Amino acid sequence: MLYWLTELSDGGDFFNLFRYITFRAGAAFFTALIFGFLFGRPLINVLRRKQGKGQPIRSDGPEAHLAKAGTPTMGGLLILSAMLFSTLLWARLDNGYVWIVLFVTYGYAAIGFWDDYAKVSKQNVKGVSGRVRMSLGLILAAVAAVAASWLHPDSLSNQLALPVFKDTLINLSFLFVPFAMVVIVGSANAVNLTDGLDGLAIMPVMIAAGTLGAIAYIVGRVDFTDYLGVHYVPGTGELFILTAALIGGGLGFLWYNAPPAAVFMGDTGSLALGGALGAIAVCTKHEIVLAIVGGLFVVEALSVIIQVAYFKLTGKRVFLMAPIHHHFEKKGWSEPQIVIRFWIISLILALIGLATLKIR
Repeated sequence: MLYWLTELSDGGDFFNLFRYITFRAGAAFFTALIFGFLFGRPLINVLRRKQGKGQPIRSDGPEAHLAKAGTPTMGGLLILSAMLFSTLLWARLDNGYVWIVLFVTYGYAAIGFWDDYAKVSKQNVKGVSGRVRMSLGLILAAVAAVAASWLHPDSLSNQLALPVFKDTLINLSFLFVPFAMVVIVGSANAVNLTDGLDGLAIMPVMIAAGTLGAIAYIVGRVDFTDYLGVHYVPGTGELFILTAALIGGGLGFLWYNAPPAAVFMGDTGSLALGGALGAIAVCTKHEIVLAIVGGLFVVEALSVIIQVAYFKLTGKRVFLMAPIHHHFEKKGWSEPQIVIRFWIISLILALIGLATLKIR
């Protein structure tokens, strides 16, 4: 919104700063961070009053989680509100990629909110049917995938870019939309499965968002793409502002979500943020790199798939409990140990993902 101030610039004054994505990204970060600090406690108080008993705790989960009874959920509203306010303020609103990511983010937020509301109002951990959530998520992902395919340059539309291999593209043709749908839906649900301990999901999400934001900025600049030998996707640089807003809002939320959490992110936040990561990867043509950067989320999701499949086949379990962070809880790791170690793993994977830009 504030980008229009560049019209007041003669090229050498303060208003000229608004032309620079890096300046607006920094401003977006601090705007969302301050928003989170200002409205975090009031939002938590409202959620606590409205929800009463808070998020229901699984009776078959780790015993230590029973002490978290009464903690309010839907804390993702804080991140999403800060992110939306900051993005609308600082990003160029004539950029299609920004609207695609916002559409996915807040569409999945609505699904998550519905699920959280069902859990809290009925005090039942099941919430909305998984089939209904998946169907709605696929519809949103399909719309975003078609829009991204339409916005991409003709040379990249419906193409799959491979990291490391310079100038290598695989023409997916009509399969691109289903592939992009899997990326977005898979990312949303993987982050949702990861959100099981205080602070566990939000930091890896911020790390992944920062990495994808840097990639979006790079692939949106022809000089950087020429130097690095990656595919140029004009317009994606504005997504750097959106990811900066996500990180600022995420830090504001983490202030209250740090152990012991005063509020849980809930499906409202985890589905939305996971969907956002998937949508950014699709827009920037870095879907495979997302699997590296978000490797922690991939492992969490695979642990559930393996556990369920193996149990149906043999009646036995591979892990003490799935997702895998609960397995380590059962093995005696403390919650802070698991959370911090998973953060470290996320950071390492993010660096590996960034390295794919240079290794050609």
